[in-house]
Amino acid sequence: MNPTLASWNAAAANAAFDAMIACCGARRWALAMIGLRPIASVVALSQAADEVWSNMEEADWMEAFASHPRIGERKAAHATAKSAEWSRQEQVSATSAAQRVLDELAAGIALYEKRFGFTYIVCATGKTAEEMLAILNRRLARDRATELREAVEQQRQIMQIRLGKWLVE
Repeated sequence: MNPTLASWNAAAANAAFDAMIACCGARRWALAMIGLRPIASVVALSQAADEVWSNMEEADWMEAFASHPRIGERKAAHATAKSAEWSRQEQVSATSAAQRVLDELAAGIALYEKRFGFTYIVCATGKTAEEMLAILNRRLARDRATELREAVEQQRQIMQIRLGKWLVE
């Protein structure tokens, strides 16, 4: 068994919660995950994470989205230190983007938040700022229901990447 997973299975509830909330900022998701302990394998953890996420509701999604900083920003108001560190790694391309691209991202994100009522969520890992801007512009044309489903999927992808990072730290 993965040593991080084994330690988490045996950890006190507050420590186990802290590990999960860094991977996904929805408290109900994190509590449900610790309620499933012990989890036997990395594969089972990944499957459980997706299953629990699929049972979340809009309030949970909004809480998770709020734990992410806007693209190009340092830290979200509700992010844990670990989550903020991972966000910086995931958004590293935004730090070296041309000012024009950053300005367009900022303007597009403001429009997105006004239109949809939640933070623009994109799985930024491996994407350039220009790619994230193109994705944002494409997603701005959607209706709220379609975009909410996309944001939920993007959050799921981020959660899975973060679980993987957590397991190897």
